[in-house]
Amino acid sequence: MNTGAFLAKSAVRHAGRPALVRGVETVATYAEFADSCARLGRGLVEGLGLRPGDRCGIAMTNAPEFMIALFGCWYANVCAIPMNAKLHRREFEYILDNSGARACFVNGALAETLAGLEGEVDSLEHLVRTDDESAWGNLLAGDALPLRDCDPDDPAWLFYTSGTTGRPKGATLTHRNLVSQTMNYFCDVDAISERDCIIHSAPMSHASGCYALPHVARGAAQVVPESGGFHPEEIIDLLDTHAGASFFFAPTMIVRLLESRRIGSANLDHLKTIIYGGGPMYVEDTRRALDVLGPKLVQIYGQGEAPMTITGLTRELHLDTGHPRYLERLGSVGTARTDVEVRIVGPDDESLPPDETGEVILRGDVVMKGYWNNPEATRETLRGGWLHTGDLGAMDEDGFITLKDRSKDMIISGGTNIYPREIEEVLLRHPEVLEASVVGRPHPEWGEEVVAFVVATAPGARVPERELDALCLEHIARFKRPRDYRFIETLPKNNYGKVLKTELRARLAAEAG
Repeated sequence: MNTGAFLAKSAVRHAGRPALVRGVETVATYAEFADSCARLGRGLVEGLGLRPGDRCGIAMTNAPEFMIALFGCWYANVCAIPMNAKLHRREFEYILDNSGARACFVNGALAETLAGLEGEVDSLEHLVRTDDESAWGNLLAGDALPLRDCDPDDPAWLFYTSGTTGRPKGATLTHRNLVSQTMNYFCDVDAISERDCIIHSAPMSHASGCYALPHVARGAAQVVPESGGFHPEEIIDLLDTHAGASFFFAPTMIVRLLESRRIGSANLDHLKTIIYGGGPMYVEDTRRALDVLGPKLVQIYGQGEAPMTITGLTRELHLDTGHPRYLERLGSVGTARTDVEVRIVGPDDESLPPDETGEVILRGDVVMKGYWNNPEATRETLRGGWLHTGDLGAMDEDGFITLKDRSKDMIISGGTNIYPREIEEVLLRHPEVLEASVVGRPHPEWGEEVVAFVVATAPGARVPERELDALCLEHIARFKRPRDYRFIETLPKNNYGKVLKTELRARLAAEAG
């Protein structure tokens, strides 16, 4: 099935319902949304000369037009390449060149950032500004194109990795993958009605855009804040108007929302669900969010190669405080999704017993087809028919998986594996610690030693190290205790809110000369 069918069906069932909303203003109903996408599909084919299977970039900040560009590509059976709006020009250039994109939609300041790339990327023929009424309007001026049929394994979305090691790789997500992800949302995450909405505060190029799909399928509104991004006060204002509101938030965004001085006055009756993932959510932060926001949390664990659907911790499990291992479960990423098989394996890919740490691998219809034009990386990552995530975790006897760290972030000291997240969880128990990130530093005798970078709740403050030491010694083995504490104003993060441990390690290496 072509993923665009979600919209075509909703345009019939929910024709007059709000579909695209900017702030509090409805931009298009579902009938109008579908008509614009069908007309854009015609424009891609007849105006730009794109053929089925061609690739089209989307370099846009969050905007209602993002959804038209995305579904317009699918109406023409063109593969979309949503890209994070905060990338550098050279990163955009690499992705467009690597994918062989023939066209790219841009908006706002990104038009200046990407200007002239048509002459630098061999395949790129068209840069189209969606905020230019002439260029955008011309593409939507023709007759509607009927939704094109496609093979379920046709590429629908090239999801480029963040590229923390080496060049970004394009995970090829097919229509089968996107339909599987959407159906899984209804099965394991949440129910949606046409009276609900999703508010896109996180980048629509990634997780928030993925979760647009089940909301389109149910005729719910797509709300883009006026700012196009995440601002806690703006979110609180939008909750006054929009009921049944769901969000995708990175854990750091939840922490920022909780820190808002206005959170106590927020209309939490209008807040339906916060789906969170993309990085570790520490137990103390989760408990605080439940106390302040109520039973609104659903956790997901996924990656671009298997978007949003590897494991999850349901709303009900967040509330199961009577379970003897409640806190352990709250620190986990939950259990395997209904349509996904997950295993924990050792170096030989043999399954490990319960509670032993190994690599998380999975298979299911949500797993990518492979990396775009990269057969070697595809063979390595999908060996044996299983997606090898590179994440280290352990599965208990009840099927709950606790992530330890990425394999590259593990610290080996004196021949013993140390998982930074375990230490970070302990440090965050201190009331004066806002954030913490733990990395390894080379040591001549032990191989590596533990260093903790700490952000205090009060700007410029230092937390007494003796108190942090005592806290660690109370909860974890002595050899895991940090040997050095570095107090900094803020942790370095990438565009998705993930802490850049590579940068922290680089700081330590620079000091060592």
